[in-house]
Amino acid sequence: MTEHTQPPRPNILLFICHDLGRRLGCYGQDVRTPNIDSLAARGVVFTNHFCTAAQCSPSRGSILTGRFPHKNGLMGLAHIGWELHQKEKTLPMYFNEADYSTHLFGLQHESADPRRLGYQHLHLHKGSGAARTAADDVTAFLHEATQRRSPPFFANVGTQEPHRPYIRPEYPMDDPKRVRPLSYLPDKPGVREDLAGLNGLIWVVDEAVGQIVNALEQTGLAQNTLFIFTTDHGIAMPRAKGTCYDPGVEAALIVHLPGRFARGAHRAELLSNVDLLPTLLDLAGAPLPEGLHGRSFLPLLLGRPYTARDHIFLEMTWHDKYNPMRAVRTDRYKYILNFGDRPLVFLPLDIYLGRAGEEVRDEFYGSSRAEEELYDLKDDPHEQHNLTQDPAHRPVLEEMRARVKGWMQESNDPLLQ
Repeated sequence: MTEHTQPPRPNILLFICHDLGRRLGCYGQDVRTPNIDSLAARGVVFTNHFCTAAQCSPSRGSILTGRFPHKNGLMGLAHIGWELHQKEKTLPMYFNEADYSTHLFGLQHESADPRRLGYQHLHLHKGSGAARTAADDVTAFLHEATQRRSPPFFANVGTQEPHRPYIRPEYPMDDPKRVRPLSYLPDKPGVREDLAGLNGLIWVVDEAVGQIVNALEQTGLAQNTLFIFTTDHGIAMPRAKGTCYDPGVEAALIVHLPGRFARGAHRAELLSNVDLLPTLLDLAGAPLPEGLHGRSFLPLLLGRPYTARDHIFLEMTWHDKYNPMRAVRTDRYKYILNFGDRPLVFLPLDIYLGRAGEEVRDEFYGSSRAEEELYDLKDDPHEQHNLTQDPAHRPVLEEMRARVKGWMQESNDPLLQ
């Protein structure tokens, strides 16, 4: 390749699983994920990537639009009536305009009607987002793609796993006695049982990733296919999903494109999942639209100068009940502004009814959480000690509070009404 020759536009395969957080071996977690770990060893792992909201539809809506949930309209779950605003443009719509063929496999959770999302081809099975089925469909698609001349593709591959329920007869399960307890929850039998079931579902996701990676290599498409592995938000355990605490908003992000990006790199820059859309459009050479809340981190992948974010915003409005929060996170601090009726820790219904939820629900619903929360993530990484009443942290509190309120005003947040 000469200095002035542009590399071909890559195929893009975006693999999004449900409720995973960073529970992967390559992130130092207590679960066996050899296929995803292998992908990480050959790609770029982002260790400070977060979602906009620790709930399925709003987070996925941010990936698809590059915009915050309270601006794109998807402030709650799609299957109970929340939808993107009619004029919102999605990632597949932008790729259609860039002369990509666009495909959806497995599961989506951004609309009650997937046809609204703009994909040219829907490879869906009614009621199923099973990882094994999605992997089979993607494998067949990749083999067919080598038989015809076609434009580059953008494929979104969604899996239902590892969403609850965790204990299912058709899935493997880890040994509850072997799993490592979570640092932010008590070590109780119900918590261990849920973690053991969660690990088994993650094993199935890992197998699906391995199958798709093998298909890319067998078809010769691997060399010009960007493989992105991510999830919507943190694991579905108490004090994680449905909160603005780090276990709820943390999200795995692994990016692999042979010969173009660094191999086995770990990047600690602060990223939000609104950054995915502008990055992918940037890579494809498509123009970046106005009105995005994300910014391209392609320079990071290419080893070029990049000005890192110094903060990200987080939110929640409605899950299975109205439970609004707005927050800001820096590398050092987290500030959360709570509204409305406030249990000590909100538990989404699937967690509330689960084995771990049974263990902690009396404690978490026995008292209320403060209107404001401030945590020093360096000294208190599990966000246990609220510093809002500490005079020494008054300047930090005022600065972080002003950031959240300024963001709400600038974005005309509906909570202000």
